[in-house]
This record gives sequence, C-alpha cells and structure tokens, in this order.
Amino acid sequence: MIRLLSVAKELQDFCQEQNWRFCFIGGLALQRWGEPRVTKDADLIVLTSFLEEEDYVDALLSNFEPRRPDAREFALRHRVLLLKEKTGVPMDVSLAGLPFEEGVIERSSLSEFVPNISLRTCSAEDLVVLKSFAARSRDWGDVETIIARQKGKLDWEYILRELAPLAALKEEPEIVDRLKAIREKKQA
Repeated sequence: MIRLLSVAKELQDFCQEQNWRFCFIGGLALQRWGEPRVTKDADLIVLTSFLEEEDYVDALLSNFEPRRPDAREFALRHRVLLLKEKTGVPMDVSLAGLPFEEGVIERSSLSEFVPNISLRTCSAEDLVVLKSFAARSRDWGDVETIIARQKGKLDWEYILRELAPLAALKEEPEIVDRLKAIREKKQA
C-alpha cells in the first residue's frame, strides 16, 4: 500500500507542477471514506477542456509509461489514459470535462494517508455518486461501506440530485432506486 501511495503522490506532484485541477477517486478515495480494501491502482480525474485533451495526454505520456501501445489514441477516444509508474503500478487518468466532474474536483480536499503523504481525494458524497453510477457489484459493496462509515454525515440531497441525471443519461434510472434501498438498509 505504501508503494501505491508513493506513486499517487508522484502523480499528484506532477499535476500540481502543471497547475492542473484534479483529484483521486476510486480505491484511494475509498481508503478515506469507506472500508479500506486492497487496491492496486491510482485512479485520478484531471479537468481538461474538450479541445485540449491532447496537451494533457502528451504531458502525462512524457512523464509516465503507457500501459498499452495505443495509449494516446485510446485516451483521446475513451477519455481515460492508462499509465504505469516505472515499477509497474497502474494509474488510470480520466480526462474530466463535464460540469459534474468539475464539481467533484472543486469539492475535493487533502487527507493525510500516512505521514508525509497527503492526497487530494473526492468527497464522500461524490464517491457515492461515482460508485453508484459505475454500478458494478464491487462498487455497490463499496457504497455500503461508505454509508456505514459516514453514517449521518452524508448530504443525501446532493447525492440524489447529482446521481439522478447521470443514471438517466446511462438509461439506468434503477440505479437511484438501488442506492435508496441500500441507504435504508444501512441506516436502519
């Protein structure tokens, strides 16, 4: 875990040197807000415009190794740059551009994970939205741990307001109902 945190700090330092707006999501944010579980990669979102993605991708590729030969093209097509640190630790950098993603970054904050390593992670509420939107079985398990650990502290009005249009966009409005059911179960 210390190796992953060091790699995440290296990625964060690079983003700060570039004056980019960013935050960690995924397993690293879960370490802060939910029940920690083994995670092997660093998931980060960086705010780009829809016209300047190439600049961000090229800068990252000049400092970190790609995980696939077509990483640049893949990133520009799918808005996710798959990188690895020199020792092989995977890093997934999502190219954020939507208003919701910008808000995730604005609401992010620093947290000390171990002495001398503080990382900027998304809020607990945004992690619930992101995990619910992904809607994989592992993500639903993570949502349960966040709700349990943050009991009484989550802004449910915000969560539901942000998740509903995302679920509709995905054409899976049942995601909101599933989250409400998990909330009721965990808060009972």
